[in-house]
Amino acid sequence: MRRPAALLALLVSSAAAAAPSLELVPSRVKPGDPVLLLVHGATGAPEGMVGERAAAFYARGADAEALVGIPVEQEPGILEVRVTVGEVTLESPLEVIPPGFRERQLTVASKFVSPPKSARARIKADQAAFKKAWATPLRSRAFSDNFQKPRDSVITAEFGDRRTFNGKKVNQHFGLDLDGSTGDEIRAANDGRVVLVRDCYNSGNTVLVEHGAGLITAYFHMSKFLVKVGQEVRRGDLLGLVGKTGRVTGPHLHFGAHIGQLWVNPQALLALPFPGAKSPPVTFPPPEAPDAGTPPASAGPMDAGAPASPTGPRR
Repeated sequence: MRRPAALLALLVSSAAAAAPSLELVPSRVKPGDPVLLLVHGATGAPEGMVGERAAAFYARGADAEALVGIPVEQEPGILEVRVTVGEVTLESPLEVIPPGFRERQLTVASKFVSPPKSARARIKADQAAFKKAWATPLRSRAFSDNFQKPRDSVITAEFGDRRTFNGKKVNQHFGLDLDGSTGDEIRAANDGRVVLVRDCYNSGNTVLVEHGAGLITAYFHMSKFLVKVGQEVRRGDLLGLVGKTGRVTGPHLHFGAHIGQLWVNPQALLALPFPGAKSPPVTFPPPEAPDAGTPPASAGPMDAGAPASPTGPRR
């Protein structure tokens, strides 16, 4: 018995609608940026890779999502993204463009460059505390809105800045420095749970907020804590006050974002449009080009001589 043409068309349409699809947000990134993988119509738990990095998926409504950081060392070019859903393999190219990281020549007191031997035990304990926070089990994202700046202030240092201290020591800045005076407010960039409140040698008074999706935001150098470990916070809640604790040249907020084992660019996270968000993502003016032959100078206080990551070398 032959099926009517209208019925066949309906069956074909239903099958096409049920087939999973892959979306990359965004599809063009810089080294150090986060990228959101969306599998629409996922019928099972997807498994995927972004280049050589595994994507950890979680359920979000009828879809599956994974938030992945692109290593800061990633060479520009095309990264292959491959996701398997049951017997279906989905592929999409991710374009990586040059980062344009700044070079900075800085002169600071020697105490900022080389910590004393007496600080080693404290630094090791700090590293263990951060490592425990990074090991928080993966869960679906706890937020539904886009991220907001924890302070509406001038950016004094961007993610990826390569710094040479006193003509010798070189490191890279894995956060966003926001200007402020001691006592200014610092607010949660999004909904989440506080997983660390600690006075650290390098980062000073530090708060870490876990947001689900394998994502943690970091708030360094506070003068005062206003939250406790285990506390649930909402986007815009008060976390603490700006300070100059830790290894810094003056008061400011170092704002960081961490996915898996990587620090990622907080500006790119703030600009990331999450599905279902009601607030627009944060936009930033294009950076001003420095005068030819003139190294860019710091616009204000910054992290001075602190390591690239409180937990040691970046992986």
